[in-house]
Amino acid sequence: MVDEIDEKIMELLEENSRMTYVEIGNSVGLSEGAVRNRIQSLVTDKVIKRFTIEKAISHGVRALTMIAVEPGVPTFEVSKKVNQLEGVERIYEVTGEYDIVMVSNGNNIEAINKVIEDIRKIPGVEKTNTIIVLRTI
Repeated sequence: MVDEIDEKIMELLEENSRMTYVEIGNSVGLSEGAVRNRIQSLVTDKVIKRFTIEKAISHGVRALTMIAVEPGVPTFEVSKKVNQLEGVERIYEVTGEYDIVMVSNGNNIEAINKVIEDIRKIPGVEKTNTIIVLRTI
């Protein structure tokens, strides 16, 4: 069960995943050991899936691609195949006209275009719509 302190710990880690357990503990009013145990529990319980970095947009191109899945094809199966492609940063299954939103990155537009072409080859993909990110705030 995730409580308010766990939420605050995750918020701090989202802001700066390099914070030490001591720094986090000072922010939430816990000891270093208690923070370490809570983070380990969050990882074990798969609340925290991975620790990662976010590159600045100046180091490449980022895009959002919306993917519509053909009726009768399980969205999760398409999502798994998309997630295996090089350059895929994150996958969201969503409601609305499109079933999947993918965040991808590459060194240039050609790399983004390759990801999109690879997506269109996946059985069950009906259509895509891609937006290039100009600026991250």
